[in-house]
Formats: sequence, C-alpha cells, structure tokens
Amino acid sequence: MKTPSLRRLALVGVTTLVAGALSAAAHPDATGTNTASGHGRPGGPPPVQVQLLALNDFHGNLEAPAGSGGRIQTGVAPDGSAVTVDAGGVEFLATQLRQLAAQQKKQNTITVAAGDLIGASPLLSAAFHDEPTVEALGLAGLDYASVGNHEFDEGADELLRIQNGGCHPVDGCADGTPYAGADFQYLSANAFVTATGQPLLAPYAVRKVQGVEVGFIGMTLEGTGDIVSQQGVAGLDFADEIATANRYAGELQARGVESIVVLLHQGGQQTGPDAWDVDGCHGLTGPVVDIAEGMSDAIDVVVSGHTHQAYNCEIDGKLVTSASSAGRLVTDIDLSIDRRSGDVTSATADNVVVTRDVAKDPAQTALIDRYRTALGPIATAQVGTAAQDLTRTQEQLFPTGTSSTGAPLFALGESTLGDVIADAQLAATDDEQGAVAALMNPGGVRADLSAGPVTYEEAFTVQPFANNLVTLDVTGAQLQCLLEQQFQVGRTLYPSSTLTYTVDTTGTTAATGADPCTGSRVIDDTVAIAGQPVTDTATYRITVNNFLAGGGDGFSVLTEGSGAVTGPIDLDAFTAYLGANSPVTAPALERISTRS
Repeated sequence: MKTPSLRRLALVGVTTLVAGALSAAAHPDATGTNTASGHGRPGGPPPVQVQLLALNDFHGNLEAPAGSGGRIQTGVAPDGSAVTVDAGGVEFLATQLRQLAAQQKKQNTITVAAGDLIGASPLLSAAFHDEPTVEALGLAGLDYASVGNHEFDEGADELLRIQNGGCHPVDGCADGTPYAGADFQYLSANAFVTATGQPLLAPYAVRKVQGVEVGFIGMTLEGTGDIVSQQGVAGLDFADEIATANRYAGELQARGVESIVVLLHQGGQQTGPDAWDVDGCHGLTGPVVDIAEGMSDAIDVVVSGHTHQAYNCEIDGKLVTSASSAGRLVTDIDLSIDRRSGDVTSATADNVVVTRDVAKDPAQTALIDRYRTALGPIATAQVGTAAQDLTRTQEQLFPTGTSSTGAPLFALGESTLGDVIADAQLAATDDEQGAVAALMNPGGVRADLSAGPVTYEEAFTVQPFANNLVTLDVTGAQLQCLLEQQFQVGRTLYPSSTLTYTVDTTGTTAATGADPCTGSRVIDDTVAIAGQPVTDTATYRITVNNFLAGGGDGFSVLTEGSGAVTGPIDLDAFTAYLGANSPVTAPALERISTRS
C-alpha cells in the first residue's frame, strides 16, 4: 500500500485487485481497508509500475467553481455538520496532475477521463463550443477519454470536429484563432453510426509501457439516446455496456493485451451515513454495480462517471472508481503489471482532492485570460436581480423506498429556481403561443443563483444548453398521464405557477415499461390549470423545452402531443423574465402538494 500525500483525505480507502490468471481473495485488513494481493513468479523480472490519473464530468469548469459546486466534503464535525474544502479549477488541477505524476519515478503515467468533459459548461467554455476546455485538458496532459452523453449535445458531427479540429461551421473560429482539435483521443466503443454499423470513434487504444501493453476501452451509457436531445443523437445507436466491453476485451486479449481498463460514462453512488467519504466504498448502488459484475474477468479497472459521485470500490475483482465532478478530485491509480504475462497483479486507488493551496499552472492561467478577453463584456452584463437565493434544492414529497411493483418511490419535488424557470418559460410563450402552463426538467437546471445582481454569465451557468422552447397541445388525460410518468421515471418536472396538483403518498407507481397512466400517484381531480380542474377531453397548450418534447428523460407522453410550435431559446426566456420581474423572489413550494 502506498503512503497518501498530505493533500489526500485523512480517511483513505485503498482497494487492490488481482486480474487475469492470478487471483487472491479480498479481505479487510486491521484498518478496515479492503485489500488483495497477487505475486509474479518467484525470481522473475520486477513488475512494471503504471500510474493512471483519472477524472470525469469536468463540464468545462476551467475557472474554480463557486459555491457548493466548488467544495468537497472531507469529514463530519462533532456537531454533525459537514467539513468541506474548496476544490477545483483547471489551474490547480493541472498543477496537481503534474505533482502526482512526479511521484511516479519512472514517469509511466497515463491520464484518462470518463466522459462529460464538455457540455453543460460555464459561459467561458460554452461560448466557444468548449474548445477552451479541450485545449486546457490537452495542456494538462490528458491522453484518453471516453465520450459521455454531453459530448453529443451538439451532435455527432460536432463531436468529430472537437476531436479532429476545424472552425465551427456556423460561428467560425470565434476567438479569432484556428482550432487544431484535441491533443487527447476520445474513445467510443458503443456509439455506432446507424447507417454503417461502425463505431463513431475509435473503440479502444493501446499504450505500451516498458514493454507491456495496457488497453483502454471507452464507452458512454447505453441510455444516452434517452437523455440527449434527438438532434444530438440523430443517426446513432448505443449498444449495451456489458456486451460491448466484453467484445472489445476479447479483441484486446486476442492481440496479446492482458491489462485492460474501461473508461465508462455510467456510475453509481454510495449510501448510508458515510456516503460523503469520497475515497471509500459504502453501500455502492447504481448501474455501475451490475455492469462491473457482468464484465469479463479480463477487465481490471473501471473508471466511471456520470453520477457526479466519488468512490473507490472493488466489484467482482475489478477496481471501480469515480472522481466526483468539475475537476474537484483526481483518482490516482497505481497498477503493478507482470512483465511476462502482461497481467495486472495489483492495483491501488486514492481519490485526491484538487485543493487550491498549490501554485496555479501558468499555461492554464494564460489560456483562461485569453478566452476571458475574447468573451468581452457580455459576461458581466446585469440581466436582473434575485431578492433571495434561488436554488435547485428540491423538497421531499415523501420518503424513498420501493413500491409494490418494485419501482422506486419518489422523494423529490419542487425547487425555487426550477419554479422560477418554469414561470419564465410560460411568460415567454403565453401570448404568442397560447401556453397556459409550462414544465421544466430538473436536469436542465445546472447551478444556483445567489441573492443580488444576476449577470448574463450567471444566468447562462444555470441554463447552458440553448434548448428551444416548444409549445404543444395535450389533452387533459395526457397531462395527467404525464404527471404519473414522473414517478415511473424518477424525476419531478418543475411546474409553472398556473399548474397545481396533489400526490397520493399511498398510491402506486406504474412499473417500468408499463403504461404510465396505470399509476395512481397523482389524484386526477386535483390537477388544475389557473385554478380550474383539468378535464380528460379538453386540450391544453403547455410549454416544455425541445429536449422534453422529444421524449427526453423518459417522458414519452410528450411525444404524443400535437400542434408543436418552436419558440425562443430557454436562456433568452429566463433572462427576459429576470429583467422584467426584478427583484425576483423565491416562490413558495406549494404547486405540488401531498395527501396520505
């Protein structure tokens, strides 16, 4: 076991594994750390030591994130409150990557990432189609990255441009300089071009280190097509993660590669009172567990992401890691590889906090300054004011658990910022489009707003996707079914002030794959628009963004609407509302009520 650096958390969970033909049983040591070990043949050549430095879900956070999004919990105070530390910012990330690599004496360091490096980014990156982030990560030494769902936000052609270079087809070279493409290789084993059946990007890469080869397979979640706008995934199919990983692991082994790492944009989350422990493994749940268990024993390490969580686990003999999000953590993985067999004989992993107490990397500072200058004064223009903090924090509708059908019960409801955004979307479409209500998806609200002046950049950070608003007709019956579908898919849609209803906490949730209308969570006769009960056969015009209108997040009922008309960009609606209604107050969370 290696000794953690002083920057690492006081509570360090280190996991080791044995892969390939060598095996040993994992067991807790005296400190409670899970350990396992394997050894090469006695008297054989010394193993090759390889260091992997891994991150995920960077989302273009070049500048140090502010507020809670720029902090990491490192402990619990005696009074039960969280102990946190400021973390993140590419200037500090680059420095710490370099320092961690310097600890690997033979410099056998490979830097990798598990998707969502771009997309849902702050204005400094997004205004230039995330070219600044790609450039910054190249400067930081990134070698390989899987694609995440957000890599497809602007479509397959744009992702290929990000990889290969060239000016944007519409906006050109917005900063006035040519764009050369990524210095790192995106890997995409399970995203296939529908017309040809071929992977959109290289499915894997192989790196030779001191005579041994390490294979890297990159994948996004199979459900990417359900959580990205239909324009973004047009012409693509996404294959099963387990089947894809095993297919290419077999192909790598056929080439003689026995050390295999999967960069997977899918993840899980720790549970229980110690779930804050970013370097531990406490009750891990989520899709990554089943995926890792289904993967071939030939796979040694799974670097995961998507859930923005942090963990270091051993699952079915595989090291499974995740490094939170926004560049606040780096996972430092050490592999020991047998020179003769090419097998990984042991691995250790630590999640290292990217603290801000190190020197800033000057190349990254220069990059940020260059793009900040190119961005100009638009970022600091004031678009309105908030009377109180407007947050994404969602109220609890009723306790979590499982329904009688085995479907997850729903614990989240409205948020003050989500409700304000829904009101803004209604205000942008009520006159011209005839909308009477609006609904907003929680995943599209990306940051909180603090009380006081709101700049364009702050508003952009809240809504960075540039989705169009879509107003369409639904019947009262379809609207009620849509509200039931919330519980089936596990997400609450934020309602505008005109839409109210009551949830029965003792009702049932439609089973996954079943008709969502068969659920009984929403009390039908409580659904009202502008105080008037909704009737099954009447038609109502509602506004959503184009992501939801296309069935995003599993809301398939919306695809049954008719008379769709495309309206303004969601951010434009939001800034217009802030300007017209400042100071904007936090609405009472009373649009969704409960009844037992």
